[in-house]
Amino acid sequence: MARTTHKGAAHGRDIESVRQESVKKRQRKDGIAAIPWLMPTLILIAAVVVYPTVLLIYSSFRKFNKIGFDQGWAGWDNYIGKAGALTFPGVDIPRVLLNTVLWVVVVVIVTVIISLILAQFLNKPFRGRKAVRLFVILPWACSVVMTATVFRYGLDPEFGLFNRFLVDTGILDAAYAFTKNPTSAFWVAVFVAIYVSLPFTTYTILAGLQSVPGDVLEAAKVDGASRIQTYWKIVFPMLRPAVATSALINIINVFNSLPILQILVDSPGYHSAHTTTTLIFQFKADLGPGVSSALSVINFLFCLVIIAIYLSTVKPTKEAA
Repeated sequence: MARTTHKGAAHGRDIESVRQESVKKRQRKDGIAAIPWLMPTLILIAAVVVYPTVLLIYSSFRKFNKIGFDQGWAGWDNYIGKAGALTFPGVDIPRVLLNTVLWVVVVVIVTVIISLILAQFLNKPFRGRKAVRLFVILPWACSVVMTATVFRYGLDPEFGLFNRFLVDTGILDAAYAFTKNPTSAFWVAVFVAIYVSLPFTTYTILAGLQSVPGDVLEAAKVDGASRIQTYWKIVFPMLRPAVATSALINIINVFNSLPILQILVDSPGYHSAHTTTTLIFQFKADLGPGVSSALSVINFLFCLVIIAIYLSTVKPTKEAA
């Protein structure tokens, strides 16, 4: 009897192994069949992403003259040489890195928090909801350069409308040159970045809210859960994919957002308000192609580190319990 049971178990394992091997063969066959359909996309990725990245890294180890001719191997001089990316005279690299972290973290966190509130409000039925939704999406429809320019001239101490409004309402005693000071100009840029990031984040979270099943909310109400308990215990966990996606895209967009900082912060003597992205463009003429490439590589790696920290902390792919 025991021998029969043993043979039956062995036979069952053989059948299972054959089934798994069949599945693997079918998956390999399907993968090979999909290659021709994926080839255009793979070629595009190689041409637009992989090749420029490899060329950037290669250039960061090359020495170039003032007119851009390659003069040979430079080693690590473009990174830590006498005038390298991390040792360029007159540039406070630790301050630049701190500015970059503040720029990304503050903008993304505040944007997500405000978007959660806005999405919850826009998900409720009320008169004029369509008009309000249209108003919320306007900053996203407008050019970022135009928006930053409007804020720059609106905050001008002499003829800026925003400055005049702050003075007329008693918020300020006198007009203040917000964009004439590197610290205040940096925080104005943070405000503008939040302003232009809100529409995308709000609508992404709103889409997540509208996918929450109504019967689940009704069941929570029947069980006696309060609105706050329903939101934090049921609704918010279901919003995890929407919040994670919008935050991740915002991290990438904000990190590489150049126009806002260039328009509001890019002035002589504003080195203390630079981020790693603006530093590349501010000193591209002085740095040269090799050092600029090295700084771009550092900028790219820094962005990857921030994204990795976010992914390891938030774990957006982990299913909510």
